[in-house]
Amino acid sequence: MKKAKVYFTDFRTKANGDGLPTKLKKLIKKAGIADLDLDGKFVAIKMHFGELGNISYLRPNYARAVVDVVKELGGKPFLTDCNTLYPGSRKNALEHLYCAWENGFTPLTVGCPILIGDGLKGTDDIEVPVIGGEYVEKAKIGRAVMDADVFISLNHFKGHEMTGFGGAIKNIGMGCGSRAGKCEQHISGKTEIDQELCRGCKRCMFQCANNALVYNKETMKMSVNTENCVGCGRCIAACNFDAISSSDYHAPQLLNYKMAEYAKAVIDGRPNFHISLVLDISPNCDCHPENDAPILPNIGMFVSKDPLALDQACVDACLAATPMPGSQLYDRMHRPDFHDHHDHFKNSTPESEYKSCLEHAEKIGIGRREYELIKG
Repeated sequence: MKKAKVYFTDFRTKANGDGLPTKLKKLIKKAGIADLDLDGKFVAIKMHFGELGNISYLRPNYARAVVDVVKELGGKPFLTDCNTLYPGSRKNALEHLYCAWENGFTPLTVGCPILIGDGLKGTDDIEVPVIGGEYVEKAKIGRAVMDADVFISLNHFKGHEMTGFGGAIKNIGMGCGSRAGKCEQHISGKTEIDQELCRGCKRCMFQCANNALVYNKETMKMSVNTENCVGCGRCIAACNFDAISSSDYHAPQLLNYKMAEYAKAVIDGRPNFHISLVLDISPNCDCHPENDAPILPNIGMFVSKDPLALDQACVDACLAATPMPGSQLYDRMHRPDFHDHHDHFKNSTPESEYKSCLEHAEKIGIGRREYELIKG
């Protein structure tokens, strides 16, 4: 079996030469984006717009570079992401768009519309069968993501406190899941209602198909009938007051398995293309309302038609890099009680785990871990 091709260029530029957005345009062209036949097609470009307060997310300039190439090839691009499960600045489409605008992503700056993939409240999803899936029968994916003819992921490769790193598979699998889809990946238990936060508005009741939500006329609060609750998470998405949650979170390995299967549901059966920029490698996800100092130096831009090979190439490049002084990784490596895992991501966040994601993604046929690195 042939190795997957991963194209690479660094972040170096010459005085009065090509800027980084131009380098990215040239790289994605060299990697074969024109092979996708974009003419007249709706093209979803999935990326993370950054949580308010976090400034390590990808600059809009990189998104604009991808958008420009898609439009040159006749495509009809839009940037997209789905709402978050947790309270924050991106848990519904209104807040999500305001967050994107504040972080610099507007139709004027990126050259195309911005659509929130799972709608206003995170409930506009579609169930997509996972072919060969072992943990997820049908993935709950934002409808706008699945309505697109072509799928492109634009990924900020960085560390992550649970999954070790966040790259293509995480941006696709977790990022394209609706709020209920994110709940399915993260949580296996029943939902709970905080009685102090509950307003008794009954919005959650209209989202429950299993008669699991009960309104108490005396307290004017909602409660959960755990015998009927199936843990789908739709009530979490429906609550505007953050009163509904679940505390039963999956271990990293099981999260990785489900995340890989969600990613497979998104890309199966349609043209897809993947771009990862390995820079500002913060130790945690861009979902945090802050970003710590980078744990590794800026490495470069990686592009592939295979998201698994892309993630593996980015991991390998990071593991070969030298930790940044003054970072979480560097500080932990210099503690008296430091235990060396011989892995930068594991050394930065020992409780995280990522190899199970790569192994399972290969097992279910997302792509190949063996790759040929082609320098641009």
